[in-house]
Amino acid sequence: MSRIGKIPINIPKGLKVSLQETRIALEGPKGKLQLDLPQGIRLEQKEGQLFVQRLSNAKQHRANHGTVHRLIENMMTGVIQGHKKELEIQGVGFRAQMQGKKLSINLGFSHPVEFEPPQGVTVTLSKPTSITVEGVDRAAVGQTAARIRQYKPPEPYKGKGIRYVGEVVRRKQGKSVIK
Repeated sequence: MSRIGKIPINIPKGLKVSLQETRIALEGPKGKLQLDLPQGIRLEQKEGQLFVQRLSNAKQHRANHGTVHRLIENMMTGVIQGHKKELEIQGVGFRAQMQGKKLSINLGFSHPVEFEPPQGVTVTLSKPTSITVEGVDRAAVGQTAARIRQYKPPEPYKGKGIRYVGEVVRRKQGKSVIK
């Protein structure tokens, strides 16, 4: 039995859970999310708790057992508190600005890079070099932050580019002249 999968999930106050045969839908103050359950996984709700159960000991069912448990926990966190990723831009002249819902980033290219976030994800700027990505779906928030970072990942010589807040970039020494 999966160590994570067998732990019951407590349903917090203010969270509306609706179970169907192959789907779970959650509704909270931040929004709604739903998950289609993989084959061989069943959910049961008792006394304010959710139990994730697998129908057999097949390898795929064992693998999905703990995964579905964590996905449901992440969904609960998302609809109650929301998920957030923070990025910072480092480099002379590198900055971002919002143009309506679009994010326009100057990264030293001949043109500014424009990025429109997907539905359900909001991008905000606290200052021109600080980007915050927020939403209820953890995967969508992480993917959006990764796509923004992909435009100019930090390079190892000067560290210029877009990085996550707190990310450590290993620096290289560069060329040295031998005399």
